[in-house]
Amino acid sequence: MTSVPSALLSPAEIRELAGRSGVRPTKQLGQNFVHDAGTVRKIVRAAGLVPGEQVLEIGPGLGSLTLGLLEAGHPVTAVEIDPVLAALLPGTVRERIPHAPLVVVESDALTVTNLPDPQPTALVANLPYNVAVPVLLTMLERVPSLERVTVMVQAEVADRIAAGPGSKTYGVPSAKAAWYAEARRSLNISRSVFWPVPNVDSALVTLTRRTPPATAATREDVFAVVDAAFGQRRKTLRAALAPLCGSPALAESALRAAGVDPGLRGERLDITQFAAVAEAVHAVRDGRAGQDGHAGQEEDAGQVGLAGTDADAITREKGGSS
Repeated sequence: MTSVPSALLSPAEIRELAGRSGVRPTKQLGQNFVHDAGTVRKIVRAAGLVPGEQVLEIGPGLGSLTLGLLEAGHPVTAVEIDPVLAALLPGTVRERIPHAPLVVVESDALTVTNLPDPQPTALVANLPYNVAVPVLLTMLERVPSLERVTVMVQAEVADRIAAGPGSKTYGVPSAKAAWYAEARRSLNISRSVFWPVPNVDSALVTLTRRTPPATAATREDVFAVVDAAFGQRRKTLRAALAPLCGSPALAESALRAAGVDPGLRGERLDITQFAAVAEAVHAVRDGRAGQDGHAGQEEDAGQVGLAGTDADAITREKGGSS
């Protein structure tokens, strides 16, 4: 009795395919290809996809995970920056799963703005190590149809994305990801299942989309506060937000208005608190701008009263030292 050949790529087949196509994995693009069929199927199962769900894959490479998703019955939209790999993937899929529903978009995931319909509701990917967090956040921002995300990243990065307030690993990736979704660390992935073998182990992180915190502040405002708060982790929020607000005193005023202790550090705040602080910072800056404008009007009125006198020189001096 003959066995049915697997639709997935074996280690030997991956190397043969790469060699035949002149593909050499590069560190610049963070290319490490999964060659273990068992690991591919574990990732697909861990994604918790519903039958027939449209999936977005970033960086499909030689197609290991793409084939695993298609084998499980999921249409795939694959975004690939490498033109050689983007051209190679459709042929690889046709040979192994004829008529599989695959669309390849040759583009940088950080700059892509539109995806073909139907819009994906899940992102499943082995993200390049060097741009994993920017790609993840960009996709959550630009593809609002995404409800679930399962991505394989460096284990340390997975810890940071899934970390909660108060932990040593909580930081900018944790807070910004929390704006969009609830994150949790999932499976550990050995470095031995990749070609070439990386210097670190990997892990899956799963994110489930949720509504951002209710706030009058924009996402950009909130992320600016997050960046400032973690810019120098050892600083208190009063000191860290001083440049953003205009002074330590104004930063303290904004923090107290948001119900946050100015003596805390950024690692203690969850995303809802960051949103409240951003809203208060915006109000403080608006108030300061209004005061500056009022002061400028008074100064202009004083200068008008001195017009036509020897005080013109005083006016010019004040203008030069402001």
